[in-house]
Amino acid sequence: MKKRLNEAQFQKAIKDLEIGQQTVDIAWGVLVEGRPQAEYATALGLSRGAVSQAVNRVWAAHEANLPVGFERVIAVLPEHQAFIVKKWAADAAKKTKERAS
Repeated sequence: MKKRLNEAQFQKAIKDLEIGQQTVDIAWGVLVEGRPQAEYATALGLSRGAVSQAVNRVWAAHEANLPVGFERVIAVLPEHQAFIVKKWAADAAKKTKERAS
């Protein structure tokens, strides 16, 4: 699964981070615009690891922003159970979005 954020999610993730503008620009390009990390490594003369670290720092902040009463889980399940869990996740995301509106 490719890591992607919308603008609101991105802004919420970086709100309390102490990061430089270059990190913001890299993470924005990769997470919001969907540009490849390699593009930033080449254009800015950075190592792939440095670019990955910038993106992961913002992604980690995003993952820490869960609504009250929610918990992130990772599981390996049989296909039929995974289908059900994915449906639950979609329903929860929809309800969360409705509450925010």
